[in-house]
Amino acid sequence: MSVPERVRALVEPIVTGLDLELFDLEQAGAVLRVTLDRPGGVDVDDLTTVTRALSRALDEHDPIAGHYTLEVSSPGLERQLRTSRHWQWALGRIVNIKTVPDFPGGRRFSGVVSSCDDTSVTVALDEPVGESITFDYVDIERARTVFVWAAAPKPGGPKSGGPKSAGPTSSSPASGSRAGRTTTPGSTAAAGAAPTEKKVIS
Repeated sequence: MSVPERVRALVEPIVTGLDLELFDLEQAGAVLRVTLDRPGGVDVDDLTTVTRALSRALDEHDPIAGHYTLEVSSPGLERQLRTSRHWQWALGRIVNIKTVPDFPGGRRFSGVVSSCDDTSVTVALDEPVGESITFDYVDIERARTVFVWAAAPKPGGPKSGGPKSAGPTSSSPASGSRAGRTTTPGSTAAAGAAPTEKKVIS
């Protein structure tokens, strides 16, 4: 079993046991990023609980050689898309895609995800209108969903119930050991800002 497989086998049961979904798991250099999701959203208390549980398990089973930082976060309004599972979740949503340098026809595309499978995704493009393009996952350098902002109400008109802004809401980094056992969430952004990514680092 590879290191990523060992880490996932350790992390996923802990996350699901706390009634959360493991949206993403990524090791980037010396950082292990765990992204959580749940209908209704993930709050800082959830992140703190998961961080402590994962820290204990990672210290006990030691699946990763050397020192690393554990980063536990929620996906935010605009989500990074890396796997076929992510693309399945993104069906019907607007995305921005940046392709690898040698991709024919350009590097930046926007549109709505219309279909996907284990190896590729098809996007109905914003421009030219009516055209679609299929990307192999290996040709995508970076992709992210696009949050559609609610229209601001006209002066004197009825107030919209939708969000007017989407300023960042995040917790302060927590300090701890290699897969830290102590987590101290910080304050969140001022009330009135739509929630984006929340994060706890140990």
